Amino acid sequence: MADKWSVSHAVIPSKEQIRKIALKLGFDACGFTGAESPDTYPNYVDWINNEKHGRMEYLRRHSEKKGDMDKVLPGIKSVISLAISYQIPKPSNQSLENKESSPSRGLIARYARHEDYHDALKKPLEDLCNQLTRLNDKDHRHLAYLDTGPIMERDLAQRAGLGFVGKHTNLINRSLGNWFFIAEILTTLSLEPDEPERNRCGTCTRCLQACPTDAIEAPFKLDARKCISYLTIELKGSIPEALRPAIGNRIFGCDDCLEVCPWNRFAKEGALMKRFRKNDLETPDLIHLLGMDHQTFKSTFAGTPILRSKRKGFLRNVCVALGNTGTREAIPSLEQACMDPEPLIAEHAEWAIERIKSRITKLTSE
Repeated sequence: MADKWSVSHAVIPSKEQIRKIALKLGFDACGFTGAESPDTYPNYVDWINNEKHGRMEYLRRHSEKKGDMDKVLPGIKSVISLAISYQIPKPSNQSLENKESSPSRGLIARYARHEDYHDALKKPLEDLCNQLTRLNDKDHRHLAYLDTGPIMERDLAQRAGLGFVGKHTNLINRSLGNWFFIAEILTTLSLEPDEPERNRCGTCTRCLQACPTDAIEAPFKLDARKCISYLTIELKGSIPEALRPAIGNRIFGCDDCLEVCPWNRFAKEGALMKRFRKNDLETPDLIHLLGMDHQTFKSTFAGTPILRSKRKGFLRNVCVALGNTGTREAIPSLEQACMDPEPLIAEHAEWAIERIKSRITKLTSE
């Protein structure tokens, strides 16, 4: 999502005016930083060059712009960074302590149990930009991004004081935990930067210990190729067999490293995303999901991020989850999936059947 607005009017708005408007519109936090390239840009380039991004080639495209934001918005002076909470109050069946309680149920990442945030947040972001244009006294340009632009959003948000980067490489806010989206408005307005947030992880290593696939190789170092969110969302082909068992019954994304962060005890539910929550996606039945045709898949997940994986990717994930947690009752549905015209689904269904049969054999021999 990227849009431009420009207008001539009154006076250059102050930071506090902008922050007040943002909070009134429902954003949970608002910070400001300059247009300089983040100091971490060389690290990002190294990460890409070392292929840690897997097959997410969109991260490589236009990467030079991330090192020079004037190439994104000529004349840029400031960045307005915004946080939007997607915290879901407990009790939640998705919490870590309940992960093994329903083996026939799948787990969907918390953010995806809402309508797609790109659609849900488009209007409030546009409203903020429109109010900005009504306040400034000369032609100024604003460019809004929500997880789609060639900018280093996380690092800009950290520099704008919205949080610090945790050892799991996600942004952590002392009031929101790590359950929030970030959006940016690039602007030619000159606004005084806020103080960057200092790191407050301390000696905690809970996120490293929680990662099922050891994708967090070291503090602040992620190999996306092993991350379950990458494997179940971004990867379009076959999931490496060596990593399938660790996926458990996660069928779209993974929250394990986020869930254990102690800063979440302060997290509060945000107003903007609350009305877009999809409670029926809490822990869906895996066997039921496996029977979905194209039309059922589209209608069931209409307007949610899950459509990104397409039916073949999503049912691939469901097969892996059933292979890891399913019982004898899942075998007929998996046998049907073996005949699916999508080879990706059929391959993972065959693997799942072998896993279940192997478990049954082991149990009967004990």
